[in-house]
Amino acid sequence: MDGRRPEWRACVLSGAVFAVCMAGTTLPTPLYPLYQDKFGFSELTVTVVYALYAFAVIGVLLLVGNASDAVGRRPVLLCGLGLAALSAVCFLCATGLGWLYAGRLLSGLSAGLFTGAATAYVMELAPEGGASRATFVATAANMGGLSCGPLLSGLLAQYAAWPLYLPFITHLALVAVSAAVLLRLAETVRERQPLRTVRPQRPALPPQVRAVFGPAATASFVGFALFGVFTSVSPAFLAESLHVDDHAVSGLIVALAFFSSTAGQLAVGRVGVRHSLPLGCAGLLAGLALLAGALRWDQMSLLIASALVGGVGQGLAFRGALADVAAASPGHRRAAVISTLFVVAYTGISVPVIGVGLLTGPIGLEGAGLVFIGCMTVLVVTAAVYLLRRPEPARV
Repeated sequence: MDGRRPEWRACVLSGAVFAVCMAGTTLPTPLYPLYQDKFGFSELTVTVVYALYAFAVIGVLLLVGNASDAVGRRPVLLCGLGLAALSAVCFLCATGLGWLYAGRLLSGLSAGLFTGAATAYVMELAPEGGASRATFVATAANMGGLSCGPLLSGLLAQYAAWPLYLPFITHLALVAVSAAVLLRLAETVRERQPLRTVRPQRPALPPQVRAVFGPAATASFVGFALFGVFTSVSPAFLAESLHVDDHAVSGLIVALAFFSSTAGQLAVGRVGVRHSLPLGCAGLLAGLALLAGALRWDQMSLLIASALVGGVGQGLAFRGALADVAAASPGHRRAAVISTLFVVAYTGISVPVIGVGLLTGPIGLEGAGLVFIGCMTVLVVTAAVYLLRRPEPARV
């Protein structure tokens, strides 16, 4: 065990870098009501600003999602940290809506570079035989970082000075430390190629991955869609329906969903990968039902329960999906296949969110949320039925 400690230390440090980058992507969430008051835009604009980030992620994954397989993990991740820093600068300089668009776009580009490359990097730095634990480190870093963003900015916005500036100054400092850590870690891609060899890729899968990809991608889509709605419209729901204007409370509720996701990922070790996807779908279904109750009866308790239960379901489903897909992928295409899974996931975090924003005007936030819940319920039930009937166990 002692001989493997340096490898695990490198694995965890790379996960921490991953978490810092992802924290920057959710940092503005509790601040949107402040930006609405300052710049005077609608709830639809909030969802568009939020979804622009996801579209940027998808664009990067499709255009250069396999870049780290060719040029190496560290150069791609350092570029991602640079884009994260530029995103923070845009929010610090924001004097109008255009700066918010630019900041979210750069944040999406950063996350797009990180998702596939950082996940593969964390898993490759782990010692031999530690694939399951490394998968948890990677997914926990992703979701843990996403949860720390709104929690940090909500607390700073509510209890510290400069609510629209201090969160991004703090993130810039964390990005600088992360870059220093990354420069000390080893490169895991042994046979590197020039950048010119990187080509845009269509979402294509090796034959051995296709059998597990469908249900894994469906569960990931629904889980990320649930998180997308939470992070984009929950501050407005709290303010308009529950009359809660505390930014720390808004950030905490969003963070609870992501922290619960991490708990769900940790539980996969007990329930097993084969059972984690069906159980995750059940958790997502329960979370959607609780969210419907919260919207229908304006209940804070149901909203919190939805964050907790839906988050656990998302964590179970996502870690199971990632483990299935990574185990079935050939090593030289692993980052590209993981990037394809994230394309589906980030489609879930963008398209349904814009749909909710479009429907909020004519039918209200409650009606738009219930339509979203109905659509996601159909998808998650379909995935769960397939998973329960699949003939072969998932490979771990």
